[in-house]
Amino acid sequence: MHTAMAVPSPPTKPQLRAHFLAVRRSFARALSPGLRGELERQLLRRVLPHLENASTIAAYHPMRDEIDPGPIVDEILGQGRVAALPWFAARDATMMFREAPARDAGPWGVLQPAAEAVAVAPEIVLVPLVAADAACSRIGHGKGHYDRALSHLRDSGPVRTIGLAWDEQIFEGSIPADAWDIPLDAIASPGRWIER
Repeated sequence: MHTAMAVPSPPTKPQLRAHFLAVRRSFARALSPGLRGELERQLLRRVLPHLENASTIAAYHPMRDEIDPGPIVDEILGQGRVAALPWFAARDATMMFREAPARDAGPWGVLQPAAEAVAVAPEIVLVPLVAADAACSRIGHGKGHYDRALSHLRDSGPVRTIGLAWDEQIFEGSIPADAWDIPLDAIASPGRWIER
């Protein structure tokens, strides 16, 4: 009698999220400040040419293990362009973008612009992520803030999205997408540029 060989199932989105959160945490926390700064400058050099035609660019204030778009924001502001950051009125509110800098503690414990900062509709949004694949599918923290905000922005016109990651966050397999997931236009890491 022959026994059927079990074929492993592809990982689910929650499994991938848990795995890559651990990967991101261990990688980022092992970096020396000097190496981390150099990798973030490499990210700046990789992303900057793709921002040339935009006057308003949204980034994010990083959580501890996320790659920091700060050097990109500094460059944008140095060129006289508008840098925006996520802003929440409350935890269950739709994410908006307001002009940088981040000054106030937001409902998620991350710094955000002041409530009186100008609300903007960015042409390019730099998006944090937990994992991404070569098709520019993204896994975030599972709250759906970016999917809802980008859907709302795209109702008003075109918006280009670039996910920012450490190289270790790029999954060589395929991320399963839900109906509400919005694929990114590109993924940038210190060592790679992926565009769909």
